[in-house]
Amino acid sequence: MQRHAGTVRVLTGVGAGAAVIGGVGVLGAAGFVQLLKRQAAHARAVIGTPLGDIAPDADKVYRRRHAAPGVEPLDLLLVGDSVAAGLGATRPKGTLGARLAKGLGDALHRPVRLRTVAKVGAETWMIPEQQLTQLEEDYRPDVAVVIVGGNDVTHRVPLADSIAGLREVIGSLRARGATVVVGTCPDLGAIRPLPDPLRSLAGRASRQLAVAQREAALDAGAHVVSLAEAVGPFFVTNPEDHFAIDQFHPSELGYRRTAEALVPSVVDALRVPAGA
Repeated sequence: MQRHAGTVRVLTGVGAGAAVIGGVGVLGAAGFVQLLKRQAAHARAVIGTPLGDIAPDADKVYRRRHAAPGVEPLDLLLVGDSVAAGLGATRPKGTLGARLAKGLGDALHRPVRLRTVAKVGAETWMIPEQQLTQLEEDYRPDVAVVIVGGNDVTHRVPLADSIAGLREVIGSLRARGATVVVGTCPDLGAIRPLPDPLRSLAGRASRQLAVAQREAALDAGAHVVSLAEAVGPFFVTNPEDHFAIDQFHPSELGYRRTAEALVPSVVDALRVPAGA
């Protein structure tokens, strides 16, 4: 659920492959690709760019009321794409990072220092080069939440490349001593402006990526939350409230639901002994 221009590319190539695999003839496949291009152009026009490319800056210390002598703030790092950055929230406190920080602070009775390096439009391969390089060598987050994948789907990044990039991200964060929690790729099939068959193809591709992300993240020592399973139904049954005005990114309610799904897993992850 990231850069809108990618929607035009979403799955014109995959669509052609699907048409051929389905046994459609050459002319039928060409017509199918043209249909997908028309649908993508229509979706791009409907979605537009009302949110811009800059999410609200929510970085600060939350839940200071839990401060106590000898208790340092928990350092929370947000890495990934526009969902991790919070694009779609109208206020800093409505972003995913702020919601997570407040939820973790209340659950752990501890202040939480939020730092967000996630970028709108990020693909997985970009994170080590464009986001992790922003971190000081001695920066040691207690926990890092990674949400990425939507742009990999819309930009048709090969699955193997996405997964290799995710493994690199997790390895780099764990090398800093961070507990890593990965929120897998949301189900792009929930995006209403994408008509069928484009929406079905996008949904299938995003679900395939989410499954591969889960396997790779667990193998690399991260903890995993399936966003499609945990919050996807809210976006499907009540899209008017859970999507922002572009009908593409989460609204503040959408981010609240996402944070509520992530907080218990982050708390559990932090309670697992290092190396367990």
